[in-house]
Amino acid sequence: MARFKLIVEYDGTPFCGWQRQADRLSVQQALEEAILRFSGETVTTQAAGRTDAGVHALGQVAHFDLGKDWDPFRVREALNYHLRPHPVVVIACEAVGPDFEARFSAKARHYEYRILNRRAPAAIERNQVWHVPVHLDAESMHAAAQLILGRHDFTTFRSAECQAKSPIRTLDVLDVSSDGEVVAITASARSFLHHQVRSMVGSLKLVGEGKWSPADFRAALDAADRARCGAMAPASGLYLTGVDY
Repeated sequence: MARFKLIVEYDGTPFCGWQRQADRLSVQQALEEAILRFSGETVTTQAAGRTDAGVHALGQVAHFDLGKDWDPFRVREALNYHLRPHPVVVIACEAVGPDFEARFSAKARHYEYRILNRRAPAAIERNQVWHVPVHLDAESMHAAAQLILGRHDFTTFRSAECQAKSPIRTLDVLDVSSDGEVVAITASARSFLHHQVRSMVGSLKLVGEGKWSPADFRAALDAADRARCGAMAPASGLYLTGVDY
């Protein structure tokens, strides 16, 4: 039995998310069908993060097992051939030991959220950004973001459907920067709650618009009340950029 680790890039627009569903195409299904086509084996892939519908990945990590010890280069090339025409690409493939787990071995996950901050909507990046036509003060957003770093109860920024046993998480990085028309929010932690990043971004937008102060943002966290969260940012602007092991 051979175990392989993949680094996968995908445009999440046409998918129902990472995880298999009975009635809609997922990234997991596209990848497992490609594995079956080249290897003849039916496998179950496991990912570092189960991205939602419309969320993208630049550095998703997944692993799977095969009965044959294939050359990793051939695995990558075969997968990229059989994944067409889906917008999914295997950037790298390597053989790993049986103890490696894409999800449970991860030490940190990194996300980036991209906002197109201009009056005109997006054309080329229509499904890759959140278009916000009102000017955002990225410096105020960044100042607010620094107030919630560390270990906290993130109930305010947690989906009502979140299945995590505890709302306690340690947020290591939450940075906001602007470059021309793009406002980028980067977030890093060992793990995130369901919809946590998009919920934080939605509330940071209120700070950027001047509707909330940085202190209001921190007060929303301290309330530990989902009703205190701003409107959640759409999936289109979110990217899983990498996973540390």
